[in-house]
Amino acid sequence: MDNRFVVIMAGGAGERFWPVSRADKPKYLCSFKEGEKCLLMQTFLRASKVVPSSNIFVLTNKAQVQNILEACPELPSGQIFAEPALMDTSAAIAYAVSIIGQKTNFQDSSFAVLPSDAAIKDVGGFADTLTRAFNVAEAREGGLVTIGIPPTFPATGYGYIQKAERFDAGGGEYFRVAHFYEKPSEARARSYLESGDFYWNAGIFVWKTSSIASAIKKYAPKIGETLGDILRGIKSGLSAPEAAGKYYGNFEKISIDFSVMEKADNVWTVPARFDWDDVGSWGAVERLGFNRDESGNIAVGEAVFEASSGNVLFDKSSRLTAFFGVDNIVVVHTPDATLVCDKSCADKLKALVKKLPQKCK
Repeated sequence: MDNRFVVIMAGGAGERFWPVSRADKPKYLCSFKEGEKCLLMQTFLRASKVVPSSNIFVLTNKAQVQNILEACPELPSGQIFAEPALMDTSAAIAYAVSIIGQKTNFQDSSFAVLPSDAAIKDVGGFADTLTRAFNVAEAREGGLVTIGIPPTFPATGYGYIQKAERFDAGGGEYFRVAHFYEKPSEARARSYLESGDFYWNAGIFVWKTSSIASAIKKYAPKIGETLGDILRGIKSGLSAPEAAGKYYGNFEKISIDFSVMEKADNVWTVPARFDWDDVGSWGAVERLGFNRDESGNIAVGEAVFEASSGNVLFDKSSRLTAFFGVDNIVVVHTPDATLVCDKSCADKLKALVKKLPQKCK
């Protein structure tokens, strides 16, 4: 539909995928299987199954615009917008409201917010779920919608959504959100999984422009004031990037989860009908469908495993890596760096990256 839009957030550094992911090539510009497009382009193509491709915008930072254009030549440059400063997702979403406002001459529209770096194989299921989320957001006056991922294991690295009353949208069920919870302990995550009342929070949101603008003004008034300044600037003749450049420094640096979603009383969740993985660390490579040997080893590249189990190799060069007498080790080779770490440390690579020489980041 022409009054539906998608905004793809492409601002992170993906430090947990070092050394493949670097400052000039964040995770969303990487691909992990031969012949696949990068994660950002995969996200763009999935979104184009739901809204016209001309209604899809990528929101990034200034340093990544050229990198995105080089990695995604099919993506029109006029649909890539750089934030004037890194101010977290509340500011980015407010900026999206202004971009779409200018595009539509301030007619009320709907837009989805998608992270740029999720792995999703079931494109049809994704399109069906996102369409249902649009329908709920447009039917519920002032409603804010998030897509909930049915959990498959007691993850401690994800936020959770607790569901409440069930409703039916004709095309499927959805629920009022009772509460958002941050990353839990393993015991609490296990209790969430066993209860059946929780979803993973994938950071996928859908709302009308009027709904999210009103919610920002109500629950985050300082951010709402700056959004108002940007919208007035556009109406006075500035472009959205020009108006944002003038006022962006006034935004409070805070995520939309904390500024709005955890405070609002009109939030709904639509259960996902698709597979999902946030590909948050090298440990997630195991979940991307690569072949394993009889000892659970995965090799993207040439490897020999002897008396070794549960290991992961990622190497697109022609060298051979031999594993002997080791278990649960991740090895990643790039032309200028090699990572060797225990799987249990894979989620903590940010601490390592901070200690690297600048030339290797």
